[in-house]
Amino acid sequence: MEKSHTTMARQALLFICILSVGSVLGQVSYTIPEEMTKGSLVGNIAQDLGLKIKRLTSGKAQIYTRDNDQYIELNRERGVLLVKERIDRESLCRQTTPCALHFQIILENPMEFYSVTVQITDINDNAPTFKKSEKKFKISESTHIGARLVLERAVDLDVGINSVQGYELKPTDNFALKMHSNADGDKNFEMVLQKPLDREKQELISLVLTVVDGGEPQMSGTMQILVTVLDANDNAPVFTQQTYKATVTENSPAGTVVTTVTASDADQGSNSKITYSITNAADDESKVFEINSENGEVVLTGKIDFEESRNYQIYLLASDEGGLTDSCKLIVDVQDVNDNKPEINIMSKSTVISEDAKLNTIVTMINTEDKDSGENGKVQCLVNDNVPFSLRASSNNFYNLLTDSDLDRERASQYNITITCSDEGLPSLTSSVTITLQISDVNDNAPVFERTSYEAYIVENNTPGLSIFTVKATDADWNQNARVSYILEDSSINGVPVSSYVSVSADSGVIHAVRSFDYEQIKDFQFRVKAQDGGSPPLSSNVTVKIIIQDQNDNPPQVLYPVQTGGSLVAEMVPRSADVGYLVTKVVAVDVDSGQNAWLSYKLQKATDRVLFEVGLQNGEIRTIRQITDKDAVKQRLTVIVEDNGEPPRSATVIVNVAVADSFPEVLSEFTDFTHDKEYNDNLTFYLVLALAVVSFLFITCLVVIISVKVYRWRQSRILYHSSLPVIPYYPPRYSDTLGTGTLPHVYNYEVCRTTDSRKSDCKFGRAGSQNVLILDPSSTGTMQRIQSEKSILDEPDSPLEVSP
Repeated sequence: MEKSHTTMARQALLFICILSVGSVLGQVSYTIPEEMTKGSLVGNIAQDLGLKIKRLTSGKAQIYTRDNDQYIELNRERGVLLVKERIDRESLCRQTTPCALHFQIILENPMEFYSVTVQITDINDNAPTFKKSEKKFKISESTHIGARLVLERAVDLDVGINSVQGYELKPTDNFALKMHSNADGDKNFEMVLQKPLDREKQELISLVLTVVDGGEPQMSGTMQILVTVLDANDNAPVFTQQTYKATVTENSPAGTVVTTVTASDADQGSNSKITYSITNAADDESKVFEINSENGEVVLTGKIDFEESRNYQIYLLASDEGGLTDSCKLIVDVQDVNDNKPEINIMSKSTVISEDAKLNTIVTMINTEDKDSGENGKVQCLVNDNVPFSLRASSNNFYNLLTDSDLDRERASQYNITITCSDEGLPSLTSSVTITLQISDVNDNAPVFERTSYEAYIVENNTPGLSIFTVKATDADWNQNARVSYILEDSSINGVPVSSYVSVSADSGVIHAVRSFDYEQIKDFQFRVKAQDGGSPPLSSNVTVKIIIQDQNDNPPQVLYPVQTGGSLVAEMVPRSADVGYLVTKVVAVDVDSGQNAWLSYKLQKATDRVLFEVGLQNGEIRTIRQITDKDAVKQRLTVIVEDNGEPPRSATVIVNVAVADSFPEVLSEFTDFTHDKEYNDNLTFYLVLALAVVSFLFITCLVVIISVKVYRWRQSRILYHSSLPVIPYYPPRYSDTLGTGTLPHVYNYEVCRTTDSRKSDCKFGRAGSQNVLILDPSSTGTMQRIQSEKSILDEPDSPLEVSP
């Protein structure tokens, strides 16, 4: 039977339509009887909606209903709807027909939903009943034939053919059962007197009223009627109206008078006293309303709610003391007030959305409902300002929350979206719900260095591996997309890869020196560092780094002139007639360092006559400081120290020989004697040193022999006999006297030839214009005068000396 119902319902009610707005894709309806067992099949929803079962599983299909109770469940694996729990149509819909369940099937990825209606048909599971099992009447024996006694209607919770279909009264000797139709279509059941009563024959008449329904199997109910025959009361009460109407506002307090009904009786005395009562068989009206039995006022005793019941039908009875009655109906309409806030139901939502989401991407679907009616039930929803989202109505009471502008996680990583719904009642009622939405990161920001370029300094002669400085780049993205790595870009410096000079730490950006730098070889260089993030694909940026090498005072001054020869002696000649300030010669020195490390100063350290000559502190010029006399020695020996301005300072020493004479023979004789004396003194010093060494050795040897055992004396003596004493040769310097005439010119021109080792540099000097230099070889007795004329002479005598290492 259930299967046939379901099949017929599908053929009659199943339809699928594509809605023109929103995300509602179709609607399907089923019809099932009530009281089906749990797990019974409702319908094949996948087949009826044209969906694949795989789509139900991947889309996380679920049932959404406005009510908390769910009578139907979805089996995703089979794609069918099943009965989740027993459905009682009477408790679900009462007398309302048709009775249906409405819900939606929600799918995700993409979001879509389908409306489903399941109509519940009634089965005959309730018997008709009367409110009371016994009814008593009092009727005068003088009552005329045709007098009516109103009976209570039976109540059957079923509907349609399964509800009340007919009444039967037994016995029918005195009374007959008749149905009376009212103007509004309702039917009243009455007992009509068919023959006169005689109290003396029968004072109490017992009847049975049976009610039956039309279901299969047929069910019935009974009520016993007891009629007491009284003495004559020949007028029945009569209501002024057969149907009364009244209006009451919902939520009215208890005690509110709804209306007043009135009935009259033509009799007098006790037979004209009327009593009012409510005869409703159902309990709802009797719990909400009551009537004053004496004056007919209908009073509100319970709470009425427009959303539960919009009107009430109350059946009233007027009875006199003689047992005669009349009936009427009171229709009470309930007026709605705006007492219900809109309800906001989130059907499906996303908690995370990517920052590169396209415009009009659906974030959340919501459903609104207001139980009020009319303007009070019309709902409008808005989303809070200053968020890149908008709310769009998809169908009646359904809304989609969409993106309406570009998202940027770096500007806002999270949004609290407040959806506010208000009805149009007076005053308006409002409800709101807040949705927290996280913005997921996309690698859309490249690393950015703190500076557009970097410049760092390092002192030469550094230790390899020394940390120079740090480059720093930041990435506005998050997590892996913001993890920055530093890479040294390939390039070359003077043909050498930059990786041979510096390295960069991939994690920290610290730049280290790979080698020790020499300021004299390279003064600065630059390279590029790339910062790359960990995104996919990665983004990067570059920055230029310039390393400036600072000089260190690691080179002593180099004396270019006068040249210190090994085998011959060079002397500068000064005539005895020289004036004060006469320029004897000029000490020329250079320093390959730079800055203050190359600032040179000249000082006279030792001199044969310190009051005769002086040295220029800055230019190294040796000049006379007084007039030369005959007492001054021909041979003058000056020691000049050249010192730089570094920290600590470095220095070099040069010896300058000066001959004070007016002629070459005089200079020659003096310097020849000086040379021989020098050789004699040098030889004497050598022999004295040698003798001291021998005596010391013999003394030590004697101490060792005394301590040693006599057995080893012979062996020690043999050792001494065959041993040879070490002799350190010492060769004294040889000097040559140099005589000459003339003055030292004020203009010099130097040519310097240097090797990689500054201490072994070969220097080529000379060619001073009109200068006579006397060079004397100690092994010969002759002199040679070399006069060389410089072809290119500097214009200014005191111009600074420029030497290129």
